[in-house]
This record gives sequence, C-alpha cells and structure tokens, in this order.
Amino acid sequence: MPTVLVFAGLDPSGGAGIAADLTAIAAQGAHALPVVTALTVQDHNRVHDVVPVDCALLTRQAQALIDTVEVKAVKLGIPGNRANAEAIAALVNQLRQRHPALPVVLDPVLASGHGDALARGDALAALMPLLAVATLVVPNLREAEALGQVACPHVLVTGGHGDGPDVVNRWRGGNREHEWRWPRLPGEFHGSGCTLAAAIAARLALGESMFDALERGQSYTHQSLAQSFAIGAGQRIPQRLPSLL
Repeated sequence: MPTVLVFAGLDPSGGAGIAADLTAIAAQGAHALPVVTALTVQDHNRVHDVVPVDCALLTRQAQALIDTVEVKAVKLGIPGNRANAEAIAALVNQLRQRHPALPVVLDPVLASGHGDALARGDALAALMPLLAVATLVVPNLREAEALGQVACPHVLVTGGHGDGPDVVNRWRGGNREHEWRWPRLPGEFHGSGCTLAAAIAARLALGESMFDALERGQSYTHQSLAQSFAIGAGQRIPQRLPSLL
C-alpha cells in the first residue's frame, strides 16, 4: 500500500492534526506514517498551548521510517518551531536524493481559526524551510495573504473564509490555472485544511496527476464537511470515514 510520511501536531480533540491526517489518508486507500512535531493543549474550538517535540527526537522518528519504508508522498502540517522545520526540510531533501519527484504537500497553518498561535516563536518564519521543499501549498485566504507570493510549483488557495454562496478554490501550477466551486456549507469546521491537504497527498501517493489529486481531494473533503458531526458546542468535526459517507 502506498505510504504518506506525515509531519503534524497532536490534537487531543481528534479533529485536526495527526488524527485528521491518519483518517483522511486511509480513506483514499493509502497508509499514513505519522511523525509528531508538537503536542498541543486544545479542544475543537481553541488552542491553549503548543509544545514542540525536540527536533532530535523528531528526526529519529522519521529516520527509522525512511530507512525501512518506501515513501510515496509527504504531508506537512505545523512544525512547532523553526528548528523542527529545518529538520523536516533536511529529511525531505534526503528522501529526494532517492526520489527527486517526491510530492510534498504543505498545509501552511499559521494560527487556529480563532487566531490562536500554533508555533513557538514566529509562525511565518518557522514555515520558510518547508515552503522551500513543498510541491504544493494549500493556504486559505488569510494564510495566502500572509505568505504573499510563494515560489512553489503548485498553489491551491481555498476560499472557505470568503463570502458568497460558493467556496471558490483557485489552483495555479506551472502554466495552468483552474478554479473549483463548492456550495458553501453552514457552520464552522475543525480540521478542514488538514483533511484536504492529507487527502491530496494520499491521491498523489497513489500516482494520480496533480489535477486529479486536487479534484478528488476537494470532492472528498466537501463530502466530509457536508456530513460533519458535533462533539460539543462550536466547530464541527469532518466525517472522514468513507464507510459513513
């Protein structure tokens, strides 16, 4: 089964981060190799604290997998801090010595939906080493504005934070551009960005073209949000299990 090496934080609510990535990747028919970058204190609405994993331990987690498993794609979430981002970038470059075309999908999370910090220090500065190795960056409108012009082969800007009856997601890759429109769903969702980026990474691991991976990843994510569920007041959790969709 194709594997996706995942670097992301642990969300105790099970709505975002590693928990979201595991389920979304499995739903596409691939297998996630989860490397924890940070421990968080959060529920499905707010983030109260982020404690980065020691970068040496992070590297050991990933190296054990890289030495024994053929990685078909990489999905990047929060690094926790700049040191971890640099360690992750070095690991990606190591993988690319064997597989130069290895796809790397970055969900450039700068803050939670409520604006809570998700990194120690400057969150934008922490992302820079990851942007340098990403094949595809999937920012929302706020993140895209903060990042500015990104020198990345592919960028998909999602419109969930926009207005209007439709969510418009815009892709730019090479000489191609395309946009998708999805009916805007009521409510707020916890882990939608993780779900989308992980699903796309899994589709790329399966060998799909970038366009097909983007289209199928978005379709899966929209279905997950349409059938979301509540675990308490506030943001809803995407229903990522294919047997229940």
